[in-house]
Amino acid sequence: MRDQPSIPRVVLTITLTVLAVLASLVLLYLLRKPLSWIVIAGFIAIALSGPVQVLSRRLPRGLAITAVYLLLFLVPALILLVAIPPLVRGASDLIDQAPEYARQLQDWVEGNERLRDLDRDFGIVDRIQEQAQALPNRVGDAASWLGNLGLGIVNSVFAAVTILILSVFLVANGRRWIDAALAMGPRDRAERLGAVLDRMGGAVGAYLGGALLQAAIAGVLTWVVLTILGVPFAVPLAVLVALFDLLPMVGATIGAVLVGIITLFGDFPTDTIVWVVWSIVYQQVENTVIQPRIQNRAVGVHPFVVMVAVLFGGTLLGIPGALLAVPVAAAVQIAFKAWWDWRHEDADGGAGERPAGDALERGPDPATDPAADPAG
Repeated sequence: MRDQPSIPRVVLTITLTVLAVLASLVLLYLLRKPLSWIVIAGFIAIALSGPVQVLSRRLPRGLAITAVYLLLFLVPALILLVAIPPLVRGASDLIDQAPEYARQLQDWVEGNERLRDLDRDFGIVDRIQEQAQALPNRVGDAASWLGNLGLGIVNSVFAAVTILILSVFLVANGRRWIDAALAMGPRDRAERLGAVLDRMGGAVGAYLGGALLQAAIAGVLTWVVLTILGVPFAVPLAVLVALFDLLPMVGATIGAVLVGIITLFGDFPTDTIVWVVWSIVYQQVENTVIQPRIQNRAVGVHPFVVMVAVLFGGTLLGIPGALLAVPVAAAVQIAFKAWWDWRHEDADGGAGERPAGDALERGPDPATDPAADPAG
């Protein structure tokens, strides 16, 4: 009979286990930023592995990786070149024209009886005029804010460069590392895990590619509508809508609201009404036609799971977390389904071995073994 462990030993084991868990959680918390960078780099590597594989058929792999990453650098640079100069000019014009806009607002309020009553009770127009008159004098105060913004941009650029370098290593060597790790286990398990990882990578790449296509469609159509309406800064606003459209569920609405505010300074209320109607119609089409196709390519993630994943990802990692939430949910779904199928296969295999044992106990079957047939 085995000796029962003593109570002090049990207490010591539990205490050490709890301390080890707490230490691991603290370590994960302290390393949350580099770990999040590695996760983001992994998804970038998965997304770019497809184009790299295509180019590798015609070019050496190193050259194919270089070409893909050069293209990845050029796209944000072109977006910044297209979007920032008009926005800077627009901000300058808004500051210069702010008093005129305030005067036009006052004329509009005076022409409406109900708005006149509201202005008389709350003094809204007077306050707007005071702020508009003071706005040009506050340009100098923006220097400190721009300095803080510049520091934030520098930190963001450092993080982006670090993530991209990590993703380069993963694209170049990631598959080799995975194969080496899988080779350390049994062959059948390695094949099963390799197939699951391939499906996860395909789902993530398909989703990211579909999300970029969806954002491009939203941006192009926004540019067309704003150009027809004659709204200024059509190209930067279209880029803004496309970027926000990358955020699942809520991004398109946020972009539409921001553009709607800009239309107030154009041919109001015609531009605003047309934009609101078009945004509602397009978002219905996107939510019922475009986005479901993308979700199906990402292994049919349920909209409820998408919403929960976006909320969790945004809370943990901010905007990058919200962007990567759905691919992570798709990968988890594939992994869970593979584990579930594996458990059922093991259960079926275990159940299938019992009849064989029973048959041996009963002896050979005359229907399948001629030697056991008494007539033979």
